[in-house]
Amino acid sequence: MTTFPSDGVRRRDILGTLAALPLAAPIRAFAQTADLGQRIRREGQDHSQIPRTIHILSDVHGPRLTGSPNARLAGEWAAHQMSLWGMTNARLEPWDFGFPGWSNDRAVGFITSPVRQQLYISPAAWTPGTPGLIQGEAILIDPPQETTEKQLANYLESVRGRVRGRMVMTGAAVPVPIDFDPPASRMDDQTLQDYLHPGPYVEEPPTPGRLTGLQRNQQIDRFLKAAGALARLRDSQRPYGELHAFANYTYDLAKAPTTVGLRNEDYGRIARLLADGAPVNLAFDIQNRLHPEGRTAFNVVAEIAGTEKADEVVIMGAHLDSWHLATGATDDGVGCAIMMEAARILLAVGAKPRRTIRVALWTGEEQGDYGSQAYIAQHFGAAEDPKPDFSRLCAYLNIDDGTGRVRALSVFGPAAAGEVAREAVAPLADLGVAGAAAHGVRKIRSTDSTTFSRAGLPAINLSQDYTDNPSAWHSNLDTYERILPEDAKQAAIVAATLAYALASREAMFPRFPRSEMPAAMGPAPSLHPARADN
Repeated sequence: MTTFPSDGVRRRDILGTLAALPLAAPIRAFAQTADLGQRIRREGQDHSQIPRTIHILSDVHGPRLTGSPNARLAGEWAAHQMSLWGMTNARLEPWDFGFPGWSNDRAVGFITSPVRQQLYISPAAWTPGTPGLIQGEAILIDPPQETTEKQLANYLESVRGRVRGRMVMTGAAVPVPIDFDPPASRMDDQTLQDYLHPGPYVEEPPTPGRLTGLQRNQQIDRFLKAAGALARLRDSQRPYGELHAFANYTYDLAKAPTTVGLRNEDYGRIARLLADGAPVNLAFDIQNRLHPEGRTAFNVVAEIAGTEKADEVVIMGAHLDSWHLATGATDDGVGCAIMMEAARILLAVGAKPRRTIRVALWTGEEQGDYGSQAYIAQHFGAAEDPKPDFSRLCAYLNIDDGTGRVRALSVFGPAAAGEVAREAVAPLADLGVAGAAAHGVRKIRSTDSTTFSRAGLPAINLSQDYTDNPSAWHSNLDTYERILPEDAKQAAIVAATLAYALASREAMFPRFPRSEMPAAMGPAPSLHPARADN
């Protein structure tokens, strides 16, 4: 799931956007698919390939940062594996990322005085490494948070004389408070009810003149680079040794200093040592690498051909790319494994959908949903300027909440779309699926389903139990060990059941007619980030 680079805070804002549907509408399930539904369950439970798939995607090919060799290798493996399972037209579809890929080969850090201690660090993506081992004195500056460009420039100018040749900590040390709530959780009944019956979505307008988090960070980067800082040090602001993935969103190494994320505990220790008044010296050796071939990124697609309605398509999608601190198992390697498994299940049970079912594994999601945006621009267009295939997309199904069970569906479309989706998953109530709710929000946000809804296309987000995903999310803990295999099996069964139901019904999935299409919100899609004003 994407963190948009404005503030570095995860946004579960889909929960606040849904126009709810009643839970007790009449059920009109497809009677002819009852036996198929049981076979889908048995295949998904007894012969699951999810553990092997997530092992290959995470242990063998992780991490999978967009534009990196690992992302390409993971995509090639996924296309080949889906072909072996019997899917057709498996391929990598290129799109213009426009920046070189980036990877880290080595990252070590130490406090060298007044104490000696190894540091646990995370180099920021798309930032330069060091020319071997560098050593220098640490200082701490505390730029204002809510600020204008002029106010920030005045503050930075006031500290210019201190930063040259220094390791610069940017921000006060703030201990992360102890959390007395359980670290892992399921959606309880009240949470599900709130999800299915939310209030209206209200978009908060930006404060005029105030810098966004992205603008603030880039202004600090430019200043530190020009002022000759040895490195920028950032607090991960997460508990229990978790490291957070930072990135330089200009993707240009000339516009950012060497940047290192520190554990909250290490950042705080260094700050307290500085407060004692004695010099604190640090050492880092960070070796990063650029991959020019990564300027062209790839989405992975493969299909189960439909029968009499083969030109209409249901897409099941997840994002293949990950951040670089771990292996990208929960975000979103497991989502890719779930959607691949859903297709495998349908093939294994001999399902013959009337419409084509396509699996799509996106890259560029973590940078701003760029891969799915490029795909939509190429194949579908938007409600205001549709391409011929715009009307042929029956629905897009998305999964990107981690490793938990699917509990509810968030549906972009009219009330009838929510009703159809709810009927399709009603036979899965015993597996914990509570229902569906429709909404009309057209704004690109934190996952690829929102790029489809922004275009005015029918989109369904499969919302999952949180489990311990907040700890693994964008952190050094995002590994195979965080996967819950039984939950992932349930999610694949849900995805297979829903995709087959929508691909096999007589009518297309309900969508907003052009005359009732909600207005688009937020910035227009950024189809060519390489040419954006960074």
